[in-house]
Parts: sequence; structure tokens; C-alpha cells
Amino acid sequence: MEDVLAVYSRPYDQDFPVVCMDEKPVQFFANARKSLRSRDGRIEYEDNEYIRNGTACIFIFTEPLNGWRYADAREHRTREDWAHQIKWLLDEQYPDARKVVLVMDNLNTHSTASLYHTFEPSEAFRLASRLEIHYTPKHGSWMNIAEIELSALGRQCIGSNRIPDLDTLRGLLQPWYVDRNRKQIGVQWQFTTDDARVKLRRLYPIINF
Repeated sequence: MEDVLAVYSRPYDQDFPVVCMDEKPVQFFANARKSLRSRDGRIEYEDNEYIRNGTACIFIFTEPLNGWRYADAREHRTREDWAHQIKWLLDEQYPDARKVVLVMDNLNTHSTASLYHTFEPSEAFRLASRLEIHYTPKHGSWMNIAEIELSALGRQCIGSNRIPDLDTLRGLLQPWYVDRNRKQIGVQWQFTTDDARVKLRRLYPIINF
């Protein structure tokens, strides 16, 4: 916990950007019957019957101090899916950064081993060398700022929409994160290590002198 809090207290450094990452599973539902629409395209009637149409996983990245986030959806949440997302992050979004400081939960796919599982050793090593990984505590996923973005995504983008397939989901994600990036919506993390030692002192061992 204190390790992640120390990362969040760092000042902005474009050579070592702090990026939070998280995932969210999504289930697809297709309408069993066509919806009735008015002439202007509004849905007048949508049948309650639906067809389960598979699942996908949303990968979200956010750099809180820079007001940036990115969301993409893939069919699966395998080692390969995570590895390709990390390669995009390093090579496309942060090609000039010396290292990306990555905060995420300790899922079994979230490790440099996934890079070696996906790419040739030389490429995996190149990517791994540009990562500084910090894991949130096992029962402290609330410390991942990417969860805040996932919450906003759920309210503002996905909501209760019936999403039928991967292409539709991706078509919803891009306008959402582009708009938030345009508005430079960032996160100011206020919870510090000193706060944790007082408010969460029950988590610390008791030392008897």
C-alpha cells in the first residue's frame, strides 16, 4: 500500500510517466427481435428478450497527472492480450519515455512473463526494461486510479446499453475517452502515506517494545 502511495506522491515527470491500468469484463447481448424506431432514429420500443452474444474485456489506461486515458476492447483477457496492450502503450503512446511507471492489480497475466510468453526474448526484454511495475495490495484495488476511470466509463458510456458485439463496444469507447482527454479531466489523489498510517492503522503490525 505504501509503495503505491509513494508512487502517487511523485511530481509529474514526462520521462517517467505514472500510468494506471485496469480491466473490465463485458457481456454482449443481441436483441432477439428488431427494435421499433421513430423516423428520427430514436428507439420507441425495445424487446426485453435478448440473446447472449459472447463476452469481451475492456483494457483501460490512465495517466492521472496528465489528464489522459485510453480504452480498448479485446475478445479475451489472456497473457497475449495484455502483452499487446503493453507494447502499444510503450511504443505508440510513450515512445520517448525512459520508463513507464505502471500501477495495476496483481492478476496472473499482469507480469513481464506475459511479454516473454507472447514475443521473442529480445523483444520481451526490450519492453520489460521500459516498465517499472507497482502492484496494488490484494484487497486494495480501490488504490488503482484506473478504477475511477472505469466507474466513469460505466456511467457515461456503457451504462445500461445493450451492446451486441465487439465493434459496437469499440465504437462507444473511442468517443468517450477522446472527449475526456480533450477536456483534460485528471485525478488529484489526496490520500497519503501519513493518512494511511492514521486512518488504516489496523492494517499495520503491533510492535511491543
